[in-house]
Amino acid sequence: MAIITDRFAQTAQAVSTVHGLRDYPFAVIAHPVANNDDTVLREKARAAMAAVVRLLTARQAS
Repeated sequence: MAIITDRFAQTAQAVSTVHGLRDYPFAVIAHPVANNDDTVLREKARAAMAAVVRLLTARQAS
């Protein structure tokens, strides 16, 4: 699982597909991250954690 920003989501999906991992799970947060103040970074971290929890709890056993 990876956490990426929305600006790179399409590229990440393409790369994972090329490597045979078409359904690789990504947690996507708002871009950019650089130069954000602490308040914005905390908000993005909360969003990332919520996305990770959703991905982990929704995954089906293979």
